[in-house]
Amino acid sequence: MSFVDIPALKKGEVNLGTSIMAVQFDGGVVIGADSRTTTGSYIANRVTDKLTHVHDRIYCCRSGSAADTQAVADIVHYYLQMHAQTTGDLPAVHTAASLFNKMCYENKDQLLAGIIVAGWDKDVGPSVYNIPVGGGLFRQPWAIGGSGSTYVYGYCDATYQEGWGRDETVNFVKNTLALAMSRDGSSGGVIRMCVITEDGVERLFVPGNQVPTFWEGREVLGSTRMAPGKKLVDDAMVVEA
Repeated sequence: MSFVDIPALKKGEVNLGTSIMAVQFDGGVVIGADSRTTTGSYIANRVTDKLTHVHDRIYCCRSGSAADTQAVADIVHYYLQMHAQTTGDLPAVHTAASLFNKMCYENKDQLLAGIIVAGWDKDVGPSVYNIPVGGGLFRQPWAIGGSGSTYVYGYCDATYQEGWGRDETVNFVKNTLALAMSRDGSSGGVIRMCVITEDGVERLFVPGNQVPTFWEGREVLGSTRMAPGKKLVDDAMVVEA
């Protein structure tokens, strides 16, 4: 076979996987995502920005269909701009999350969109809302989403602590995304993060060669060794001399 039959690798499947998360801390929130966009087994874009600005101190992380989530985010951005002009005040994070939820739920048969909304407002302070595929609005201290999230729920449960400051939260987001990217074939590339506080938005970037690395296994079946009185020993079989 002289060519790679791409459709045969994942027949009938369009994989739009990702790894996204948001974590609340005292004074703000940290949101982060990987940068890989896939179509089946093909990496369509390795430096995608999945952190989308919807208002001054409100961002969303997008997972699912790129076209669907971009369209929904654009519409919510328009509504929030109109809301700010009409009321003369900045919109609340809950208002933005409710708009996302309304659109995702009422169009759940046509959309494939999982959204995490996070930001800061003067009434509540920092807050994180999770809107899974199909709709539903859940406020949480931290939220993860996308195909890579299934690999790191245990790590998040075991590691997250209330009362963290900015630096601990940034490190937690960076390590969680790195672990998800190392296991999930649909996640990868670089890590993009935003720190959102009352003072504004700070963008953080971790290039691919600086993404944290952890234990990634070793070859077992191919390893062989000699033992006294034996001809050949590998990890699966012992042959008597």
